Amino acid sequence: MPMYLDDLDVASKTAGLNSALIVPCNMCPAVTVAIRDKEPFVRFFRSLLKSAPFEQYIRALQSRLNENGIDAHVFKSPLPHQWFLCMWTSGRRRKLEKCAGQYDAVIVLGCDAAGETVRDSVQSTNCRVIEGMEATGFMNAKLKFRLPGTVSFEDCKIIPISQRKPND
Repeated sequence: MPMYLDDLDVASKTAGLNSALIVPCNMCPAVTVAIRDKEPFVRFFRSLLKSAPFEQYIRALQSRLNENGIDAHVFKSPLPHQWFLCMWTSGRRRKLEKCAGQYDAVIVLGCDAAGETVRDSVQSTNCRVIEGMEATGFMNAKLKFRLPGTVSFEDCKIIPISQRKPND
């Protein structure tokens, strides 16, 4: 099951910047937002291969940044094999590197692995990497398909990330 992510304070970390590129992972954060909003993850016939709750979340973040004087754009990854940011191809990473060079910062919406992928991808640029979310647990839920083409998660439980010691 996907990681459960909590939002981090992006506003304070972007103060004084002129531009930012929002780089979302389209799996764990999208599932997290759909579960938090109690909305379907995907409705295939309304928005093919997009999670409406997550798209709304990203637009709201972009709007807040714009209100603070930050020109914010989104680095989109529409193809299903690009949804997991932590498993992007080298070509996708190069495309991010090229695009990120035009911005003061990159805001990562994803787990630590997503953040590492972005840091590795943009290390040759002068762009700052800002974590927009942090992993706090794993989601355990029942996948539910409904007609016409709706995918939801039910009975979700958040399992905290274990902090076991080596001798436990």
